[in-house]
Amino acid sequence: MPSISRKGLHMPESPIRKLVPYAEDAKKRGTKVYHLNIGQPDIKTPQVALDAVKNNTIETLEYARSEGSEGYRIKLANYYKNHNIPVNAGNIVVTTGGSEALLFTIGSITDPGDEIIIPEPFYANYNGFSTASGVTVVPVISNIDTNFALPKIEDFEKLITKKTKAILICNPGNPTGYLYSEEEIEKLKKIVLKHDLFLIADEVYREFTYDGLQHTSVLSIKGLEENAIVIDSVSKRYSMCGARIGCIVSKNEAFIATAIKFAQARLSPPTYALLASEAALDTPQSYFDNVKAEYVERRNTLISELEKIDGVKVAKPKGAFYCVAELPVTDTDDFAKWMLEKFHYNNETVMVAPASGFYSTPGEGKNQIRMAYVLNKKDLISSVKILGEALKVYKN
Repeated sequence: MPSISRKGLHMPESPIRKLVPYAEDAKKRGTKVYHLNIGQPDIKTPQVALDAVKNNTIETLEYARSEGSEGYRIKLANYYKNHNIPVNAGNIVVTTGGSEALLFTIGSITDPGDEIIIPEPFYANYNGFSTASGVTVVPVISNIDTNFALPKIEDFEKLITKKTKAILICNPGNPTGYLYSEEEIEKLKKIVLKHDLFLIADEVYREFTYDGLQHTSVLSIKGLEENAIVIDSVSKRYSMCGARIGCIVSKNEAFIATAIKFAQARLSPPTYALLASEAALDTPQSYFDNVKAEYVERRNTLISELEKIDGVKVAKPKGAFYCVAELPVTDTDDFAKWMLEKFHYNNETVMVAPASGFYSTPGEGKNQIRMAYVLNKKDLISSVKILGEALKVYKN
């Protein structure tokens, strides 16, 4: 029998999606499932984006430019300038989602056997993208007791080797919701300049910052022009996950030229999605103000309800729409599966993402879960009530 590649065998399962069959079986049994496992917002996509596709007059659906249409990139550059990120269209490569942006980035700056340092817990697919590229993730652990703040610079420094090519952060963070301060970005600047590394920042949740805090982009920091790479996407910003449009942004000309070669190899991003994404840039600020206010209320509701459950510890997110909670169980993979397979409360149950899949250090996060507060407040309250009842039964 033909054999599967070692790379394929080592590709990790998604902690977010691997429980889907159990959720589908629960629904077939008539059990309502509250989905706190995936960052799929229930917020409506801006109508201006939907109308751009609905009302277009395209007669031949042609290839777009490999790096994305010039009109979209010019308009996107203006968006970044309004966010204190001074770039131009030539600094941008449009990709098929933020996922492809990460794959192109890793492919452009690493060779098989190289290493990327990432504070963990981190977005689970960083493991997958690195495995697909033959790259080793070197984790530096952050802690729930500090709300998953940036680990000490000394912790990064001792992990740097000749194979280290980059430090990768997600800001605001998935799965933690942590928002790195300008001071923390400056600390990272010193270490990447000292060791001649890239600093990759996944900034897809830029709009979602709370408690009066502001987002600091790595591209707004002077002196990082040759080192900083931003990964971005329309998925969360405009609730357009299905559009699959992202981008890479960098002032490093050699890096952008290399990323374009990867973009040429896959031909082009999807034309209709480019139309929608370009139109979405006309979304008024009031849309984001309303969305942010809604997420603040949802965050506060989720945190306050979780804190009512004995034995649960939760980090308070300052951005994005996720939080990590520590549960009084030893294996949240088993607990999450059990909730879907064998438990219901008034014929309802909850789907969460076991947090061990957001770590690459074996054994870390086994008693933690990630929850996405993408449901309305009433459903969040119901979800946490079910979670609390499930913990009572499971522990017995």
